[in-house]
Amino acid sequence: MKKSLIMTPGPTEVHEDVRRAMAQSITNPDLDVNFFEYYKETCGKLKKLLNTKEDVLILDGEGILGLEAACASLIEPGDKVLCIDNGIFGKGFGDFAKIYGAEITYFKGNYRRSIDLKELENFLEKDNDFKLATLVHCETPSGLTNPVSKICPLLKKYGIITVVDSVSGIGGEPLKVDKWQIDVVLGGSQKCISASPGLTFLSISKKAWDIILNRKTPIASFYCNLAIWKNWYEEKYFPYTPPISDIYGLNCALDRVFKKGDYIERHKKIGTAVREAIMKSELELYPIDGYSNTVTAILIPKGITFSDIYNHMVEEHNIMIGGDFDCLKDKVIRIGHMGENCYEEKVYITLKALDETFKKYGININGSLHKYFADAM
Repeated sequence: MKKSLIMTPGPTEVHEDVRRAMAQSITNPDLDVNFFEYYKETCGKLKKLLNTKEDVLILDGEGILGLEAACASLIEPGDKVLCIDNGIFGKGFGDFAKIYGAEITYFKGNYRRSIDLKELENFLEKDNDFKLATLVHCETPSGLTNPVSKICPLLKKYGIITVVDSVSGIGGEPLKVDKWQIDVVLGGSQKCISASPGLTFLSISKKAWDIILNRKTPIASFYCNLAIWKNWYEEKYFPYTPPISDIYGLNCALDRVFKKGDYIERHKKIGTAVREAIMKSELELYPIDGYSNTVTAILIPKGITFSDIYNHMVEEHNIMIGGDFDCLKDKVIRIGHMGENCYEEKVYITLKALDETFKKYGININGSLHKYFADAM
């Protein structure tokens, strides 16, 4: 199979070092005491990335498993849950909560803007009787970020448990779990960390553990049950066999993140340069504010379709970029400049290929994307 440069907003490119780590000989992780130490060490690296001293778990499943596990473990039938909705994933969080019997109230924002803090504050002054709130840090489909550093302390003011999806933010956007009072934050291996898809990880505060372990009703799942992980290290017991090769890869990928220096600043610099190129070309960014530094969403100009763009980019340039789904299907293209994708040369050749694709289909833009990008760097 011909190898394309994957410039999608996840999965991202996986470095050779990570692939080599995954190729190591395995042991029996359920019996080998050394692997319990290795798992703990990997969780420790994630704690560093998340800026937390709270417990961190790595689960065998894509990022959505983390979302559902948080909902399954924290929510009991009839619990009132606030779903902060200004994007496809934000709204979708409410669907997971409903599965476990939550009574959902939506705080709806503009899908092209980050959450308005004043509007949220006014809302909470009138209605704050919620057990927990769900929100998304980085809305991957729309390429915007929400001010989690302000939203979570506001929610905690009313005693509301905070559950944050930062799958596309962790490792690329600033995130300080303890300082920002996040009870549960969810991540995935395949985005800014640039490990292979298949792992989710989450931090769990003491308050969240208290709720999980003192429920009135049993958790309606085994695989999504976080309670069974509480004393894994003390008891040297995993609830199910860990995906050992994936964890080898994750550990190595985390080393690469830290080795590359200021990874947050690198994402900011690349993200800013991409947006500057888009705006100078007179293409239109989908978000109006709250721009993500890990993914850029661009409205598709008239006269060309996503299929035209995608197929030409793959067939002629061997570069894969993202489309979208749900209400944004066929309306935007997305470039993932996260993790191993977040390097000047990779973004440059992607934008150069996009320039050529537009030219091929007679789409006139102002100047050249790749030249504007290079100038901004």
